Amino acid sequence: MFLASAFRSAVSQTARQVRALHQSAARAGAGGIFVHRDTPDNNPDTPFEFTAENKQRIEAIISCYPDGHKQSATIPVLDVAQRQHGWLPISAMNKVAEVLEIPPMRVYEVATFYTMFLRQPVGKYFIQICTTTPCMLCNSDSILEAIQNKLGIKVGETTPDKMFSLIEVECLGACVNAPMVQINDNYYEDLTPKDMDDIIDELRAGKVPLPGPRSGRFSCEPAGGLTSLTEPPTGPGFGVRADL
Repeated sequence: MFLASAFRSAVSQTARQVRALHQSAARAGAGGIFVHRDTPDNNPDTPFEFTAENKQRIEAIISCYPDGHKQSATIPVLDVAQRQHGWLPISAMNKVAEVLEIPPMRVYEVATFYTMFLRQPVGKYFIQICTTTPCMLCNSDSILEAIQNKLGIKVGETTPDKMFSLIEVECLGACVNAPMVQINDNYYEDLTPKDMDDIIDELRAGKVPLPGPRSGRFSCEPAGGLTSLTEPPTGPGFGVRADL
């Protein structure tokens, strides 16, 4: 019995590692090689210009840093570019370098280091499913299967209508709410396969599903309710000074 269990565990782990290697090479947005290769949709001539609204936003961001340190705004300005365009073509990175008055290579270094920056096109709704150990133990595989069956795509792919892209990621920091996914900026937690189907249906209908746990609990509170810290918090300094 022990040997059979150990064998099944080893096979499962090996399969997961092989799948992880495949997915790291096929990540929909951030993966692939670090060296840029021009394509018809991603080259220095790809049209990109910040909107007037985003130009004002960038000025406000730069003003947060001391004079002569525009380069410190590289990450937030890249974020503005990505939110405007949906992903970061090389022309957008070049524009960020121009705005911040730094060599383009400084921008490329940042954009290729952080996996949150997407250097390939992705769908309108970018689904990132966590399959790290806590989520795996809470049956994240069933959530992944539900997504793939619902959308007809596999990890690293985008639906033909460009609505959804799917990738598998490491821990997103919501282990107590496993299994969970991140869709664009929102976390959807305590998921069941039906929850995932419902979320996709709402997104297709043009609605934004309410983020957070789908189980009915508040945030990451215990499912059975609080057992401690049930009283309103005291003010700062309570118990430290007699007059407080």
